[in-house]
Amino acid sequence: MFGLGWPEVGIIAIVAIVIFGPKKIPELGNALGKTLRGFKEELNNTDDDDTDSEKEQQ
Repeated sequence: MFGLGWPEVGIIAIVAIVIFGPKKIPELGNALGKTLRGFKEELNNTDDDDTDSEKEQQ
């Protein structure tokens, strides 16, 4: 995982809890997941659009 060991991941998690608080972290994870999901969907839609426009040009 990006060259990080378990001790480093643990320290990052503790710092995140201190900064954001334990109630805010699940909300941040949910927002990040939605953002990544939307980004992947847009990438797939772009590929589909390219394929459709190539078919129309022929």
